[in-house]
Amino acid sequence: MKPAVSLPVSLPVSLLAAYALPAFALAALYLPLYTYLTPFYVGQRGVDLAALGIVLIAIRLFDAVSDPAMGWLSDRTPARWGRRRTWLILSVPVICFAAWQLFVPPEGAGLAHAALWLTVVTLGWTMAQTPYAAWGAEIAPDYDSRSRVTGWRETVVLIGTVAVTIVYVGASDGGDTDDPAAGLTAVAWMIAIALPLGVLATVIRVPDRLPAKAPRRLSIAEGLATMRANRPFLWLLGAWILNGLANGLPVTLFVFYTQDRLGMDTETFGIMFILYFASAVLGIPFWLWMAKRLSKHRAWCIAMLWACAVFACVLFLQEGDIVAFGVVSVLTGLAFGADLALPPAIQADVVDLDTRQTGAARAGAFFAVWQVATKASLAIASGTALIALDIAGFVTGTPNDPAALWTLTLLYAGAPIVLKLAAIALMWRFPLDRTYLTPPEARVA
Repeated sequence: MKPAVSLPVSLPVSLLAAYALPAFALAALYLPLYTYLTPFYVGQRGVDLAALGIVLIAIRLFDAVSDPAMGWLSDRTPARWGRRRTWLILSVPVICFAAWQLFVPPEGAGLAHAALWLTVVTLGWTMAQTPYAAWGAEIAPDYDSRSRVTGWRETVVLIGTVAVTIVYVGASDGGDTDDPAAGLTAVAWMIAIALPLGVLATVIRVPDRLPAKAPRRLSIAEGLATMRANRPFLWLLGAWILNGLANGLPVTLFVFYTQDRLGMDTETFGIMFILYFASAVLGIPFWLWMAKRLSKHRAWCIAMLWACAVFACVLFLQEGDIVAFGVVSVLTGLAFGADLALPPAIQADVVDLDTRQTGAARAGAFFAVWQVATKASLAIASGTALIALDIAGFVTGTPNDPAALWTLTLLYAGAPIVLKLAAIALMWRFPLDRTYLTPPEARVA
């Protein structure tokens, strides 16, 4: 296999910032969907926990069709309109309206309402995220610049995550009693304002065009065959799914674990969220530096090992261990920055390899599969965890027996460690690195 070549590219900070801005609102949508929404519909609207878990899994089955279709459409959208820009613009009204329906439901809305608008908001997310991720891979065609693009984008993701946590906790804090409905309403307003503004900045500043040489177009069968033959892509995808399952379990169970196992109130678990994601922001520059010194895949593996070692402490926490959990949140948050910034940059390297081998510009297709894996792993983790808790007899907001609480702890901390170790085993000897992807003349320079 002939090594791919790419020349270093200097990207201005203004372009990186403009590209990253939509990630703020997308993060404000993403976190509440899987963290605040489930406790709200279960606790406030009486939706059955297991039924909601089944809905989440069913929506991910829908993604298995919609995401690849979006990638195919994005790759084939006429360049004069903007292949990625067009879909990002179209996604804005879909996301804003569906998020409002989901976060500010009418009286009496239950499982059917949640299922409908979860499906619509997921479709809007697909319209935005798949072209958006592909766009990022296309504006930085060399090994280290791809890390800068994803580093900027994921830093803004983390800032949006911290901001939405502050907004939610601040709005839902009603003094003696919490008001989750007020928190979700504030989140809906945040998305409705931030998403149009962020997308506007991106479509104005960031170029969206095809290479000078017209790319080859592959049939669907040819495209799937070349993906299956791309071993680095399969290795990376497998590791990403495993790591996504590992991260999805704590995200889904965070409210349950902190409130029902450790005894935190809403304000305290909000602080823990902020500690975790603020630490991830601080960690990203370090992991980008380590990726430059070593390689992206080795830096990511080291971050996952660090997360496993720290997260093992959670298995031994008891009710009231708030300070200890805060320390764990800071230390694992530092590692989470690598989870966000490095794998998408490695995926962009895989896309570059595919382009040079096939002559096709298929970033949309590759990132569509990436999004399917991302959402499927999170939904499988969410759905499985909720069903397992229901089987164990766990009921949020009430005293639970030791078996139910131990099940919660194992799902929250034990399973993620095993899954991350499996991801490390896949990625440690990953073949694509700077030496492989950089031409000899650039290495000398």
